Parts: sequence; structure tokens; C-alpha cells
Amino acid sequence: EVELAESGGGLVQAGGSLRLSCAVSGFTHSDTFAIGWVRQAPGKAREVIGCYSSSDSRSHYGHFGKGRYVLTGDNSKNTAYLQLNNLKPEDTAVYLCGANFPYCNGDLLVYQKWGRGTQVTVSS
Repeated sequence: EVELAESGGGLVQAGGSLRLSCAVSGFTHSDTFAIGWVRQAPGKAREVIGCYSSSDSRSHYGHFGKGRYVLTGDNSKNTAYLQLNNLKPEDTAVYLCGANFPYCNGDLLVYQKWGRGTQVTVSS
């Protein structure tokens, strides 16, 4: 069974940075994985940040994700990272990662597993 382990959220002051991690395990049906990231703020629609693909070690960003957010991965650890830079109070949200196989997909509904999310709170 595919499992995701998220970590790295927390409380940070405006202007600070955080790195979120998402490790995927339990997949045997694919040689590659993709980790998509979204964020969900209270009262707002889910926003797509982007996706990291282990097949080519490239990251693909949604309209929202470019700029202060950087997606990377470590294929040897089956882990993707979301670096959040120059954080602002409006970045406060639950950040979720999802796994898809074998590649990134623009349709989040097809992702096979989503984590519970990690809270990021940015104080002003």
C-alpha cells in the first residue's frame, strides 16, 4: 500500500523559510514516482503549487507555485521537497502532498494517495 510521510511544517515569522518533505513508500508497480503539492487555506479553494517527477528529476509549477516556492526531490530517498521562501502571512495554510505513478499529472483527482497535510503558519 502506498504511504506518504509529510514533515516540516510549523510556525515561522514573515520573511522566513521552511522546507517541507514528502516521502513516498509502498509502491511496487512503478519505477518512478511523482509528488504533487497543493495548499488549502481556510475558506479558500485548494491551490496547486506544482509537482516533482522522479523520472526526469524535474519540477513543474502551477500558476501559483512559481517564484517563492521551489520543488526538488531526492530519488534515492523517494522523497520530494517543497522549499517555501520569503513567507507571508497569506501563505498560512495546510500543505498537502500527493503521489502519482509514474509521472506528474495536471489532474489532481487522479493522484493515488494524498497525505494528511502539514500546517504552515506565518506570523506577521
